[in-house]
Amino acid sequence: MIPKECKRLAEVDFPIAVVSKHAAREKSIRHGHPSTLHLWWARRPLAACRAMLLALLLPDPCDPLCPKEFKKRARAALAPLPQALEPDDDGLRKGLLRFIGDFANWDLASNPMYLKAGRELVKAAHPEETPLVVDPFAGGGSIPLEALRLGCDAFASDLNPVACLILKVMLEDIPRHGPELADELRRVGKEVKEAAEKELAEFYPPDSDGARPIAYLWARTVRCESPNCGAEIPLMRSFWLCKKANRKRALRYSIERLKGKSPRVALEIFEPKNEGEVSGGTVSRAKATCLCCGNVLPPDRVRAQLCSQHGGADTIFDKRGNRTGGALLLAVVTLKPGQQGRHYRLACVLDNQAVCKAQQRLETVKLQKTSNGLNPIPDEPTPTGGGSGASRAFSVQRYGMFQWGELFSARQKLALVSLGNLVSREKTKGRNAFLSMALGKIADFNSSLARWAVPRETSAATFGRQALPIMWDYCETIPIGNSTGSFEGALDYACHVASTVGTAISQCGQVQQADASEHPLPEESITVFFTDPPYYDAIPYSDLSDFFLVWLKRAQPDNVLLKDPFDSDNPLSPKAREAVQDETKQCAGRPKDRGFFEDTMGKAFAEGRRVLKDEGIGCVVFAHKTTEGWEALLTGMIKGGWTITASWPVATERPGRLRSQESAALATSVHLVCRPRSGNAPVGDWGEVLRELPGRVMDWMERLQAEKVRGADLVFACIGPALEIFSRYSRVETAEGREVTLAEYLEKVWETVGRAALGQVLGTAEAKARNGAAGAVEEDARLTALFLWTLQSTDGDTASDNGGDEEAEKADDDEDVPRGKAKGGFSLIYDVARRFAQPLGIHLDTWEGRIIETEKGVVRLLSVSERAQQLFGEDGAQAVAAELEKDPIKAAQMLLPGMEEQEQTPRIRGRKAKAPRAGATGAIVPDDVLRAHREATMLDRIHAAMLLQKSGRTNALRALLKAEQDRSPDFLRLANALSALYPRDSEEKRLVDAMLLAVPR
Repeated sequence: MIPKECKRLAEVDFPIAVVSKHAAREKSIRHGHPSTLHLWWARRPLAACRAMLLALLLPDPCDPLCPKEFKKRARAALAPLPQALEPDDDGLRKGLLRFIGDFANWDLASNPMYLKAGRELVKAAHPEETPLVVDPFAGGGSIPLEALRLGCDAFASDLNPVACLILKVMLEDIPRHGPELADELRRVGKEVKEAAEKELAEFYPPDSDGARPIAYLWARTVRCESPNCGAEIPLMRSFWLCKKANRKRALRYSIERLKGKSPRVALEIFEPKNEGEVSGGTVSRAKATCLCCGNVLPPDRVRAQLCSQHGGADTIFDKRGNRTGGALLLAVVTLKPGQQGRHYRLACVLDNQAVCKAQQRLETVKLQKTSNGLNPIPDEPTPTGGGSGASRAFSVQRYGMFQWGELFSARQKLALVSLGNLVSREKTKGRNAFLSMALGKIADFNSSLARWAVPRETSAATFGRQALPIMWDYCETIPIGNSTGSFEGALDYACHVASTVGTAISQCGQVQQADASEHPLPEESITVFFTDPPYYDAIPYSDLSDFFLVWLKRAQPDNVLLKDPFDSDNPLSPKAREAVQDETKQCAGRPKDRGFFEDTMGKAFAEGRRVLKDEGIGCVVFAHKTTEGWEALLTGMIKGGWTITASWPVATERPGRLRSQESAALATSVHLVCRPRSGNAPVGDWGEVLRELPGRVMDWMERLQAEKVRGADLVFACIGPALEIFSRYSRVETAEGREVTLAEYLEKVWETVGRAALGQVLGTAEAKARNGAAGAVEEDARLTALFLWTLQSTDGDTASDNGGDEEAEKADDDEDVPRGKAKGGFSLIYDVARRFAQPLGIHLDTWEGRIIETEKGVVRLLSVSERAQQLFGEDGAQAVAAELEKDPIKAAQMLLPGMEEQEQTPRIRGRKAKAPRAGATGAIVPDDVLRAHREATMLDRIHAAMLLQKSGRTNALRALLKAEQDRSPDFLRLANALSALYPRDSEEKRLVDAMLLAVPR
């Protein structure tokens, strides 16, 4: 047994860079990866879970209390591997860390040699009893799955029914049946597909020339309300169908005007030669533009018309089967025998007839009941959306989709009902659950919120992100085909997972639906408490999962896991007990606000501490991007009786994803290693804690930067080691005996990190600023430097608004969805900017409109181009440049502080005078502060030089640079710092680098 006082490997070292590389790569692995079995949000990479589990389970060989027998057996376990071991304890530690990093590689996850070594290491550390790993927020099952891979026992629980079904399949069914399950599933799946084809073939007819449709591209429609128009407006994000380099296809429209009738839009497919030939979309931010008269239909009218159509996903036919309105079939994507690539054609009569027949058949289906008394079409209510917290992720009810079934068109519903009925007839539990996983995958690709991904020329799933926004035009797949979105394809993914996981893991885990704040296990029964808890208000798991639950419980009517165990009247997943900040919901009459989240997490962590053995260890994964989320989690941990002993950021997100390009979205997940706090922990002295904090943070920043961790990832990763100091005490008190709160301590942490960051990027100038010395870097420069430093990303660049997946961005085209690409510059959550600014004496409010702009909780650093008129006035840069070129000697005078009174001299302007006002914190900004900010600062002059460079006024630029050189070296020091901070592909980076090349040598 490992002595309680012996440090675990995770408490002293961890191969951050190597594990991060493997974890980030895992996002692109498809066939055989457990994540492809069924969607679950914010699923942790297996690489990170496997590596951290090993580091938690193994003792540090360099610790004096490390058992000698472990060292002996560990060397024997590592001996067959390629790398040689050094003979001393430090060499063994290095060998274990190297193994942890190597084993994180997905390609080695099922390698017999590495599997054997990993399991033997765990046995060497725990020879008397197989360690039990518990995850009370198990979700997609990454942590318990890796526990089984390492030969541990695993207990996984979750409150959510869909999560429990995924866990049951992954941790119980696959290990119990082994890789042979895949062959059995293929046999049964073939029977289901053949039966579905017989039932549904008439609703997906092939083309007369033998071509086979693989996707139907639809648009919702509204009517123009302009007088004398009344034309139908197809709501389209884009007219593009395919944008591949060697094959471009798009839709082109013309207007048909028949006497006595409303004008109508006619479409044709053509091959554009360039972007300019393709029209822009007809809808943006819920405003629809009529193609016939140019009238713009406002969002409230668009919503009203779609509400009357229950979302508008269905075509409206008259009694003769003629289309009269509703969804419009824009194009059909087909595959032709013997020809490569996708082909596109317009809708034909046969297509509309098939849709009409599907609607008629669905009317018959609606009269039936399932074996558990449910309507075959999901009539459970959709989330209300709006408001604050997690519920803001939904907007479907604003467009008339009040029941889950209304998120699907009639033909989509008919296909899902038929497949669900066929799945429900399979009574063998393991096979039934697997087939249900495939059904869920089909629903994801076959709703009216799925889209056609033009760049990749394929259908994309409903959940492009953790939300359900409106999708104006959508893609319908063919469930009985063999392309993306088909039952065959979904089952193929499931079979690959069964084969891959079944080959590597034969030991079954235990799954139970449970509330984490009331854990079902007895006291001191587990070895490792390892969990990835809910992220405050980031992901509304229960609302999102109901999308799948409504179909799964119809396919598995007798499965007790698919019910709310706490409320038999609730037809959906449990909401009241869910640990999430969402003030639109209540629990026992209490709004689910921050206090509720903190209390719930505190109870969950206290339960984790209760069930953990005395010598056990814990780890909590967190990746929230707001300080409120972090504070709420940490408050819960400290309330629950835990102390942080180590903190490791692991890159878990795909580089270049859309969110990372909009703002300071985290690329890493911070793994907080923790131990139960002793009941007789001492009281900490506030002064001593503050003296220890800077050194701890600085050491950790240096370590992380050596591991290529940057920006916001670095900021949040520093919270862990800072908490090691604070959480080791039962409480921390000032000299006067006042207890220091966690929020108060975290303010000091942010200040320490901010000062350290400024010291790094601005060098000695920041040291001057701390002491108030002459020549100190001014406030706006410090704000800009901190802003850009925080936005740097661990995956290699500064996150900016310029770039991203155009299709994914357009998909989120509801006017209520926050957008990062509407303007230039760089964005940061206001709360993060404020936490840095306040303790460093930076007044955000005084720079509003000058270098920053705040809207809806997001602070945007203005682009340099946006500042041109502000810096040069209405006369512009050209007029100022002319004055500089006439008399270069005046340049030095012109840029000196305080020259604003010399109105006869053109000058770089500061800020217009304004009255003192209350800032965001309620404090009045003093007159002297405002007066200082009205003068042109060094940052202003650097931006002015960049704009002169942009306008090509070389002589004026040189005059300005010469004047700045004569004044002090601070101008070039700041310019070089900005060059290092601006993103590689930004206009700012190009301009500042070009400006620096013009500096006289």
